[in-house]
Amino acid sequence: MVIINRFPSYCLFFVFVICIFFCLPALATQIINNTQNLQQVLDQSQDGDVIELSPGIYSGSFKIEHSITLRGQKDSIIDGLGMNDALRVTASHVTIENLHIRNWGDDLTLMNAGIFVEKTASHILIQNNYLKGDVTGIWLDKCSDAKVIGNRVEGNLDLRSVDRGNGIHLSLVTNTEVRGNEVWHTRDGIYINASNHNQLLDNNMHDLRYGIHYMYSYHNQVIDNYAKDIKAGYALMQSKYLTVTNNVSENSLDYGILLNFITNSTIINNQVRTARQPQKNRIVGADGKALFVYNSLNNIIKNNAFENSDIGIHLTAGSEGNTIFSNNFIDNSIQVKYVANRKQEWSQNKQGNFWSNYLGWDLNSDSIGDTSFEPNDGVDRLLWKFPQARLLMHSPGILLLRWVQKQFPVLKPQGVKDSFPLMQAVNLQLTSVGLMNKSQVNKTLAMTGVTP
Repeated sequence: MVIINRFPSYCLFFVFVICIFFCLPALATQIINNTQNLQQVLDQSQDGDVIELSPGIYSGSFKIEHSITLRGQKDSIIDGLGMNDALRVTASHVTIENLHIRNWGDDLTLMNAGIFVEKTASHILIQNNYLKGDVTGIWLDKCSDAKVIGNRVEGNLDLRSVDRGNGIHLSLVTNTEVRGNEVWHTRDGIYINASNHNQLLDNNMHDLRYGIHYMYSYHNQVIDNYAKDIKAGYALMQSKYLTVTNNVSENSLDYGILLNFITNSTIINNQVRTARQPQKNRIVGADGKALFVYNSLNNIIKNNAFENSDIGIHLTAGSEGNTIFSNNFIDNSIQVKYVANRKQEWSQNKQGNFWSNYLGWDLNSDSIGDTSFEPNDGVDRLLWKFPQARLLMHSPGILLLRWVQKQFPVLKPQGVKDSFPLMQAVNLQLTSVGLMNKSQVNKTLAMTGVTP
């Protein structure tokens, strides 16, 4: 006892740490090749093991039932042989990384996926993988606390859009982060159903139907994403308490951002460019809308840019109580289409929006127009009802109708009014939106052995 007391306390601490270190079991790293039975290796693994696949093709459908890391070397490929899921995860604390996964089953009814995570799993990390198949790439089902980071998911362009799965699919998922992924040629890029408290950050979706598609989900964040060459950039439906910030939609056919029954959400600092239908075989009335607001209430829409689209914003079906100010409406064929019979004021604290077709003046140089801006009138409504009449847009008859309406305001229907139009466009503070930086893309490609 006397001898022990002569040791300094910090020496005893180091002895204790060393004993603990050597008593704990070492985490095993096992490097296997494609001549071995991968499923047998997975079944015999212990929690904490690392299984690393040497270059080669590993054919079949595999199930992960232990808390392990499954890692691929360059050119290690899991081929699902067109059946079931390539990887199915039932255990928690699993990491899947650096793999090339292809050719899993194509049954949408059975929810086939490249990687399917069951409800028994949590704290899953799926990162830096390349997946190519007919239906859903990564499917998270009723799980929580997952991370899907830096993956590339490619669908099959030979299939009809409706017959493809989604790139990344979240169903009844909570507290999950989906960040830095690239998705193309699937049906939707990222699909979220009945999933709360999740983050979609810095993803790049292109050449598909909807970039991000929300249904029945609350308290989610959609930040720094990029969608291009799609039917709709962000299709947000039947959801509440969304934060949609700093996203870009470019070259969409139908909608840049669609708000369908969205309530108590913030749509801030987003940019929509070129929501237009093609001129060839154009369908009358099927205009591209930078922002379409349908039956959506009590949202804040500010500091966004809606540019070069058929319609800047289309608001209809009882969409009331929305705060709309400090937005840019630039060079849209129709700036506003408002289908309702109630007056709406689109300004807040004496700050309205910037309208590229505003012809007012600013005599006191306060950067606020001295006359209000009303983007719609009775003539506009007539043109919406009879689109063919646009041929007469600048005819003497139409100009006379507008003059009469201005002289006799009683003839003018209720509509949108901006009492404080801005004389200069709002400066949006967009970051490097939606595109994984070049080094991250090259890192993923190099690890999976996929040629860009």
